[in-house]
Parts: sequence; structure tokens; C-alpha cells
Amino acid sequence: QVQLEESGGRLVQAGGSLRLSCAASGRTFSTYAMGWFRQAPGKERDLVAAISWSAGSTYYADSVKGRFTISRDIAKNTVFLQMNRLKPEDTNVYHCAADTRWAKAGPGYYDPARYGNWGQGTQVTVSS
Repeated sequence: QVQLEESGGRLVQAGGSLRLSCAASGRTFSTYAMGWFRQAPGKERDLVAAISWSAGSTYYADSVKGRFTISRDIAKNTVFLQMNRLKPEDTNVYHCAADTRWAKAGPGYYDPARYGNWGQGTQVTVSS
């Protein structure tokens, strides 16, 4: 099992920037990918960005491409989400997730089912 702790969420004005962090602890040696998800009320949990742990390949939702950047620090077992040019529609709770099971197989990086470990979330609020 992997424990995930997010930080960095706060109130910011539209056009501003935030950097979210997610620190993993526990059985981190078996991490294959990590991602950030958000969920609008009444909707499915959607991927914002994901990164494969060894290769560093990245995956983004169309709505954040060119504005958000996901990165990781393998030595610190931490994943980051740099959020630039924030919009009011980016307001949400951002959850960190880790895949410690599938490696190259299993559900795709965009599928929440791939990730068996989830953090409690950090609130991002973008004011207009």
C-alpha cells in the first residue's frame, strides 16, 4: 500500500499559477505511474495529468494541455503539477493517485481504475 499526501491548493485569481505536490510513502518501490484527477459534481473522476514513473512519459487532458505540467522527483517519491494560466473552471479538488499494480498492462493512464492508491485531495479555487 502507498500513502499519498497532497499539498499546494489554495485560492488564486484567474490567470495565476499554482504548484501542487503529492508525496508518496509506504511501498513506493512498486510505483508504475502517478496522476492527478479532478471530479466535477455529478460527474466521473477525470484525469488531469499522469506520468509514467520510470520513463517519465506524460499524459494530459485536452483542457489543460499547454497550461499544466506534471513532473516527478523519483528520489523524493513526489509528483508535482505546475498549473499556469488558471481559469475559474479549473476550480476543483485535485486528487493524487498512484498505480502500483499494472506496470505496462491494465487500464490506460486516463482510466481511474488503473490507480489503486488515492490521496484525500487538495482544494484549488480560481476566482474570476
